Amino acid sequence: MRRCCFSFLFLLLLVFYQLDGLASSSTTTPLKKPKVNVLSPQDLLSFTHYLHTCPDAEGIIQNKVRAWVKKDYTLAASIIRLHFHDCAVRGCDASILLNHTGSERRGEGSKTLRGFQVIDEIKAEVEKRCPKTVSCADILTAAARDATILIGGPFWEVPFGRKDGKVSIAREASTVPQGHENITALIHFFQARGLNVLDLVVLSGSHTIGRSTCRSIQSRLFHFNGHGRDVMPPHSSSLLNATYMRVLKRKCRRSCDHVDLDGTTPRKFDNEYYKNMEKKMGLLSTDQGLYSDARTSPIVQALATQPDLFMNQFAVSMVKLGNVQVLTAENDGEIRGNCNFVNPP
Repeated sequence: MRRCCFSFLFLLLLVFYQLDGLASSSTTTPLKKPKVNVLSPQDLLSFTHYLHTCPDAEGIIQNKVRAWVKKDYTLAASIIRLHFHDCAVRGCDASILLNHTGSERRGEGSKTLRGFQVIDEIKAEVEKRCPKTVSCADILTAAARDATILIGGPFWEVPFGRKDGKVSIAREASTVPQGHENITALIHFFQARGLNVLDLVVLSGSHTIGRSTCRSIQSRLFHFNGHGRDVMPPHSSSLLNATYMRVLKRKCRRSCDHVDLDGTTPRKFDNEYYKNMEKKMGLLSTDQGLYSDARTSPIVQALATQPDLFMNQFAVSMVKLGNVQVLTAENDGEIRGNCNFVNPP
């Protein structure tokens, strides 16, 4: 009887210590909540997004861009620039294409943009094949890739699934760099959009093609002294090749005239843009500033000597640009029927 009581008490003590141990362990080591993987908007993009709903979409875009660039090669650079301006404001949502009073497209910073007609023609053809399926944002992103290829640039896969935004505000277009900012401002601008210093320098390499209005460089040309040194504030004080400056002044007799961004090989997508900086032939203040700033100069020098590096990294950075603040959630944006207007309610 005494042995049974002892056994029973022992069991009670054992249970007590076990419960106490569990209690103390729960206070010192709380149970961890299971991690929930939250997908970012860009994770919802897919290379096969239109595989079944509009398999001809990429082919239509490629053919239309090719036809337009064949007629006017300068449109290639214009389409790339149009894509950048779109992604730079509210992300890659085709808000730059909306054409109404007070829209980005009507803003002061968008007055020199071109290529809208190309996108409109592509959209019209796509709508005939696949109504209400392919977004204007996806069309513009793919068109920028195809334009790059047509002028000798690299290929990259474009993931699809972006939706079109419904908001476009003219004053926001002025936030896009215009070629006179200092490097710190450019770095902050890119970082705010999930892009880094490498992306800044590499994407600036798109200036290997295209043109600028002389209005954009007037202050740079006519604030230099006779020795070719800029006498403007510090953020613009970079050397300009004196011979190159004389050439530019001859070409820029009027502010509405145009001059090539790359003064050496303006019709070829290559790394000559970076070599030009080493010769003090960066057209825009921001171009030459990339070479003179310690944060960006090593990258410029690397790209100037390694053309394959430029090509490969340009493709990588363009993919990143095309994924900036995309709208992919079910309740985000829409698929416009006409890229110029939001869908009627």
